[in-house]
Amino acid sequence: MKPFKHIITFLLIIFFMNLSVSEAQTTANISYTVSFPEAQAHYADIEMHISGLKQNTLDLKMPVWTPGSYLVREFAKNIDSFSADAGGKTVPSPKINKNTWRIATKGVATVNIKYRVYANEISVRTSYIDISHGFLSTSGIFIYPANMLHQPSTIHIKPYKDWAKVSTSLEMVNNDPFTRVSPNYDILFDSPIEVGNQDVFGFDASGVKYEVCMYGGGNYDKERLKKDLHSIVEQETAIYGENPNKHYVFIVHNHLRGGGGLEHLSSTVLGASRDAYGTEKGYQNFLGLAAHEHFHLWNVKRLRPIVLGPFDYDTENYTTNLWIAEGFTEYYQEIAVRRTNLYPPENYLDVLVGEFNILENLPGKNVQTVAESSFDAWIKAYRPNENSNNTTISYYNKGAIIGMMLDLEIINSSNGKYSLDNVMRYMYTEYYKTKKRGYTDAEFKQGFEKFAGKKLDDFYKKYINGLTPVDYNKYLGYAGYKINDELADNNDPALGVTTAATANKKLIVTSVARGTSAYIDGINVNDELAAIDDAPVTDAATLLNGKKAGDKIKVGVIRDGLPFTLEVTLLKNARVKYKIVPVDNATAQQLLVRKKWLSLQ
Repeated sequence: MKPFKHIITFLLIIFFMNLSVSEAQTTANISYTVSFPEAQAHYADIEMHISGLKQNTLDLKMPVWTPGSYLVREFAKNIDSFSADAGGKTVPSPKINKNTWRIATKGVATVNIKYRVYANEISVRTSYIDISHGFLSTSGIFIYPANMLHQPSTIHIKPYKDWAKVSTSLEMVNNDPFTRVSPNYDILFDSPIEVGNQDVFGFDASGVKYEVCMYGGGNYDKERLKKDLHSIVEQETAIYGENPNKHYVFIVHNHLRGGGGLEHLSSTVLGASRDAYGTEKGYQNFLGLAAHEHFHLWNVKRLRPIVLGPFDYDTENYTTNLWIAEGFTEYYQEIAVRRTNLYPPENYLDVLVGEFNILENLPGKNVQTVAESSFDAWIKAYRPNENSNNTTISYYNKGAIIGMMLDLEIINSSNGKYSLDNVMRYMYTEYYKTKKRGYTDAEFKQGFEKFAGKKLDDFYKKYINGLTPVDYNKYLGYAGYKINDELADNNDPALGVTTAATANKKLIVTSVARGTSAYIDGINVNDELAAIDDAPVTDAATLLNGKKAGDKIKVGVIRDGLPFTLEVTLLKNARVKYKIVPVDNATAQQLLVRKKWLSLQ
């Protein structure tokens, strides 16, 4: 062991070394130029310019994931033709791990880096480029200097051919739409960029300028969208008491069949079906999606679990609270639409009971808690397999149901004085605005208890960290509702499999539900269902014609090219189909809770 005074000297040396590195980093100037010389082949060419360097080596990194989508996607896999030069001379830039390139910069103040990104994956989370447009999901486009996430950068876009518009929440430089600036990399990676000839329109709401950018056409009505999105923005802003943006962008990709959304700090990317706006169901679904992602500008992007920012872009960022971050957002997406009075309360109840039916028909509800579902999102939620329904649930789905339960609990226990809205505003003010940090699981629990007026240890034990079946009638009962199972008297049998027909009309098992006839008696995924009681199988619809629960049947399967005969005892179809109905003779207290919950006049 070294003498104490030597340790102090060593620590001081390290301190000043770190200080000098930090000072060097703060003087660096970073800019990018993005061009599309081979848009037809799905490529973006990136030139990165860094000046003001004062270090011996420079590590450049590509994020492995994008915030809001909890899966390591390895964006570096799309990079090729990486090179660096200084003063016109090539500088070695070896790749030292899966997402890092190292450049020797001793005595070098300025380097230029060139690389290409292949962008051919259509989703709200990934970049896509063709001759019609370029969508840049920025965490998969821009490499960054290690330890310089705080650095600002400038992005100059050279459009392909006749592309004339840029839609992004990044601010313009000198009113040039093709030159944008980002104050740091967290904001850059949270600001997707759409380039092309998208249809752009807007509206003002809650003191904020909103831009809607539509790519891909569609049968949407601009004026109706502006009016209805305005109403949703106003309703969601009212929950938190402020809208923290100056400018917000909805980037909408309309495809033949589209879906999904990804939230960002001051924008969102939505996937939609271009012809679905013409039906009330399709239009309501779109409004719900827009409401969901917009609600995230508070919940997740600012009010967040403590581990979700500052981000580590090299690896997974684990939290047990996605049931709040995503589940509550799913709950509020429909509540916000309900509060606009665009649709009657019955529409909302139909959507809500759909959440019940999804959860209750998943065998995984008896295996995975909602906290575990949140934590394991990185390895399970985005990597489902044929057994996932048997072992997992969705933190979106069960989180939305828990949001309803806690909302009704708070409204009832406070006699209508408080609701879940009060919890969300309190947590936003306390942690994002005042403490300027994320929350812990225990802190959000305290927020619930503050407005429920009671301890929620038992609730957490049962529903957050446990597998207790949801008592729907208890919580709906607060508002004078109950559930009926429309399949309760159905005695139809079920094998418990899902199937897919091949081109030559073979019926192949794609999943087997836990606890069903097929699961118990050994029918496997990838089995071909060939015969039932020696009668050839023709299609899934007639599989069990004439059979009833309790029957013993012989199922002929072909497995790996070999025939098997399995004896199967048919069980009753255990699926439920709930419907929410009012109770008879609701009390004054129940009507008070109902009015508060559903925003009834």
